[in-house]
Amino acid sequence: MEELPFPRAPGAANVSRGTRAEAGVPGKNKVALGARRRAMYYARQGSIRVSEVRDLAGFHALAREWNDLVARTDDQVFYRHEYVSCWLRHFAPEARLRILTGRDLEGRLVAVLPLRAAWGRQYGLPARQLLSLTNKHSCRFDLLAEDPKRAGRAFLRHLLKDRSWDMLRLADVPEGGAAFAMLGAASKAGLPCGTWESARSPYLLLPGTVDAWQRERGKNAKPLRRRRRRLEERGRVTLERVTGGERLAERLAEGFALERSGWKARRGTAIAQSQKRLAFYTDLARVAARAGWLGLYSLRLDRRAIAFQYGLEYGGRYLAMKPGYDESFAEVSPGQLLTEELIQDCIGRGLAELDLLGDEAPFKREWTETVRPHHWLFIYRASLRGRALYQAKFRWVPVARRMVAKWVRRR
Repeated sequence: MEELPFPRAPGAANVSRGTRAEAGVPGKNKVALGARRRAMYYARQGSIRVSEVRDLAGFHALAREWNDLVARTDDQVFYRHEYVSCWLRHFAPEARLRILTGRDLEGRLVAVLPLRAAWGRQYGLPARQLLSLTNKHSCRFDLLAEDPKRAGRAFLRHLLKDRSWDMLRLADVPEGGAAFAMLGAASKAGLPCGTWESARSPYLLLPGTVDAWQRERGKNAKPLRRRRRRLEERGRVTLERVTGGERLAERLAEGFALERSGWKARRGTAIAQSQKRLAFYTDLARVAARAGWLGLYSLRLDRRAIAFQYGLEYGGRYLAMKPGYDESFAEVSPGQLLTEELIQDCIGRGLAELDLLGDEAPFKREWTETVRPHHWLFIYRASLRGRALYQAKFRWVPVARRMVAKWVRRR
């Protein structure tokens, strides 16, 4: 762990330990005056002591403080230490960690920005990167901070003292997230920086009763009711929710097989098609079951599962992470029938939101038009390479794409 000392307060003298400060006595108030100036300086600056954690032992040691900080700031399951730890175990076990931590003058953890260092390329240009601990399965990421502006400035100052990186990339930050304060600090400092929208995640605010929700849906519910009647002609239709216990392993295997049976398998994105993905979602289910967050839903025809939803329940939300359905029942839309039952179950248990995560899709727009935009944030060093990387990302490539699109339209 690397720790940076506090900056000297301007106009404040060093005070040796044990010195007695006497205020109001001629010739004896210089020490007290210096102490007051230093205190006022730190109060104005909102001083944060920045240090880095670069190994897993140090990361694990932060668990309790980390989760306390999440609870005090933006309490989302994707930001919790357990979730990040699970992600690291399966997607980046050898990562060169650079987890920035910020502490106040009392030593309390008040900010965290989990990063990793990696070599990479951007449009063919070599880049020394600092990356958020994210991929498609982390869903959402943000700076954790009691005061995002203070933390953003402090972390940026810390990183600018280190010349070992060219670009900082924070992926899938929700619009208005705390990490935007760091982008603002970079912009004010004159650094090349910018954003790209990565996803528009649909979500549905749930009313207090199922009757209220059904009234809101009105005529939109009729096609699905007809499909349900057609399905019920084949057998008994039931909804099952599993939160852990003896059936967990069996239901996970069943759900992963169902997800792999359809279009995701053809695209190569099914959970069971990758050992890393399979290990991550299996491990996450066990972690979530112990914590009381797991919610696996299945729509069953008699005893057969025909649709599956892997998700987490946290903070009054149901987070729908991975759906799947049996395509031999496509004419009755089993995935949508499951979502309808899931919504009613969530309302009945008092949840306030269904977060469909990921990007927009036609099957999600059937439930809501409300979306939560997410962005990738980019900050580059004001070096020759940093500016070249910025120009490639935000100037050259967008211009080239517009020219190609214009040429295609003319053909």
